[in-house]
Amino acid sequence: MFVCICKGITDHQIKQLVTESGVGSIRELKQHLPLGSQCGTCVKVAQNIIDNTIIDESLFKEVG
Repeated sequence: MFVCICKGITDHQIKQLVTESGVGSIRELKQHLPLGSQCGTCVKVAQNIIDNTIIDESLFKEVG
């Protein structure tokens, strides 16, 4: 799904950056993608995707 229509950024791109590059915030995400540089309506959705991806991934990591 497109998260940022202005720049054509998808949820898959965001999830990939979270899991592969360790992105954990909008500030870090903006270092990789031009998210929120136009109208800014995508920022809240992107933050939810980051948060949910971090939670989902942490459920599958082994402890110690």
